Amino acid sequence: MTAPTIGFIGAGNMASSLIGGMLQQGMQPERILASDHSAEQADKLAAELNIRTCTDNAKLATECDVLVLAVKPQVMQAVCRALPGERKPGQLIISIAAGISSASLGQWLGDGVAIVRCMPNTPSLRRQGVSGLFANAAVTAEQKRQAEDILNAVGISLWLEEESQIDAVTAVSGSGPAYFFYMMEAMIAAGEQLGLPRATAERLTLYTALGAADMAVHSDVDAAELRRRVSSPGGTTEQAINSFANDDLPQIVARAMQAAAARAAEMSRELA
Repeated sequence: MTAPTIGFIGAGNMASSLIGGMLQQGMQPERILASDHSAEQADKLAAELNIRTCTDNAKLATECDVLVLAVKPQVMQAVCRALPGERKPGQLIISIAAGISSASLGQWLGDGVAIVRCMPNTPSLRRQGVSGLFANAAVTAEQKRQAEDILNAVGISLWLEEESQIDAVTAVSGSGPAYFFYMMEAMIAAGEQLGLPRATAERLTLYTALGAADMAVHSDVDAAELRRRVSSPGGTTEQAINSFANDDLPQIVARAMQAAAARAAEMSRELA
């Protein structure tokens, strides 16, 4: 089967990361195109990644088997409505914009369009991302594989059974990096309060987070069991965990994530 031609509308950080990941995995540069309203940004991407770029979204859309919409949610409707109605037969649309439903995309792009919505996260910029994917009824098994290949170039991807679950993905992994950064901020500040130089507290915190995540990813037990194994009875870790529990950390986290999911659903309604 001939490799698909993949086009990106929007040449920002996420598009650049996805393209770079695909190239590292062996995708031929001539099979990738990108457009951006900024000629400077398009030229920069062409020079960095040796791909074809332009500033004409409509022209790009007619040449690609897979079209990745990598623009801000606020301009998505205008971008979609400006695309030509006649595009490549069987074209797959992949949207990485938060808050834009497949129904809205279908309304703006035309009935029967194969659409995959995805919610990547910022670690994708380091090729350590995780993305939730949802396919509408028009998407074929081969197109699902194509979407997986693109998103897996910057991490891993997981398919969702219902589009409404995208809001939960947003709350867990889309916004999730910020939760961990916030925890890191707090630990660094607390380390300073305990007498450590800031640089030392920062390095200890960041590498502890990195090591803990690596252990959790590669462990054959869940996070709760890993926590228990570190928390010796009567020890220092147990005292810290008890303090978290007394302040009701699980409910603090649950309320925060519910607020994020509610805002994601609200954005979908606003941007429809």
